[in-house]
Amino acid sequence: MTWLKFIHIFGLTIWTAGLIAMPGIYLQRTGLPGDRQLFRLHRLALFTYVVVTCPAAFIAVGSGTALIFANDVYTPWFALKLAAVGGMVLLHMYTGYLLPRLFEREARLARWRGIVVLLGVLAMIGVILWLVLAKPSLTFGGLPDWLTEPGGLQSRFDIRIPIP
Repeated sequence: MTWLKFIHIFGLTIWTAGLIAMPGIYLQRTGLPGDRQLFRLHRLALFTYVVVTCPAAFIAVGSGTALIFANDVYTPWFALKLAAVGGMVLLHMYTGYLLPRLFEREARLARWRGIVVLLGVLAMIGVILWLVLAKPSLTFGGLPDWLTEPGGLQSRFDIRIPIP
């Protein structure tokens, strides 16, 4: 269990560091004087995203999934944590979406896009850290019972998955 948590924290640390670094790398694109500098920046961005950030994301999410099953964590704060992780995944995908478009000839990244991605990543990290460290006692009292109990959606809408 300890090794699994270590692997999860290690992957999460590298993943978040990569997501924090990428907007800074992208913002260096504007105003590069020549093709050689552009090529070096492109290689740095590709290495940071493809070789460092993406594998770390897979390690963090995979080990986190294993920890879910190992610890039987099914609480409201954990559902919010998974939503925040989903937000990080969306920001990760958006960062990857920008990568090939940024290095087209005469491409420019609006400064606000880099700032929004950076602030979004920092916000998700803050929310995740707060939820994990505080483990707040949350209730979803205003929601109907079928939304707060396992299998409630299936019983509400009579969803049946055919088994061949």
